[in-house]
Amino acid sequence: MVLTKSVRALILGDLVGQAGCRALFLALPGLIKKYSADLVVVNGENAAGGFGLTPDIAQRLFSTGVHVITSGNHIWQQKDILPLLDSQDRLLRPHNYPRGVPGHGFCCVELRGIKTAVINLEGRVRMNNLACPFTCAKDLLRRLRQQTRIIFVDFHAEEPEEKEALGLYLDGEVSAVFGTHTHVATADERILPGGTAYITDIGMCGPADSVIGFPPEPAVQRVLTQIPIKSEALDAPALICGIVVEVDAESGKALSIERIAAQSLV
Repeated sequence: MVLTKSVRALILGDLVGQAGCRALFLALPGLIKKYSADLVVVNGENAAGGFGLTPDIAQRLFSTGVHVITSGNHIWQQKDILPLLDSQDRLLRPHNYPRGVPGHGFCCVELRGIKTAVINLEGRVRMNNLACPFTCAKDLLRRLRQQTRIIFVDFHAEEPEEKEALGLYLDGEVSAVFGTHTHVATADERILPGGTAYITDIGMCGPADSVIGFPPEPAVQRVLTQIPIKSEALDAPALICGIVVEVDAESGKALSIERIAAQSLV
């Protein structure tokens, strides 16, 4: 009997501050082994104190076992990351930003002789006024599907409606659509009718007892006073959230999607 090849992807949510980085660096080798992950994708846009990503953190993520770093609207907040966005193929910013901005929004990696693509998109509802992520994705898929059927999409967006709509719009054309940005994991993971794995948000790798990774008190005061009080990411034991998706290597269709959460002790 010939066994069908499959690819297992470990996809982890928005990395928030020192706590999220520390937890991920310690836990990732064990998670890769536990889930037999071939591909590791992490959204790193909040790694530097909650706002942006630095080259040092990016390089350490790659050396720890991350294959692709995705991002979103906060990727621009650490200016020293801009040259790396241009030079490092596996560090992504959303594809639907205007032409001429640093970086690129997709990449292809080859693992175990199997080519896999990752696309990064940003939503427009209560976000930046960017090019339409739906039409940008369709245009890009015409090229990518000539290279591989295994395609993962990080949709960095605010609204569940927009995320679900994109998932169904791309159903059958990509292997998985997973939402990032809200830092709160949703419980709607499923395989759509056309074979695309979907979840509205995969959550964060950051402090568990927090408000989306930040200290509760400033968040409460912002609501009570309507004053834009600033704060940095909380440094406390973190929760590592994400998904594991298994994909048929020939068809690119999802075989399973599992939501995961692991508590760090440091």
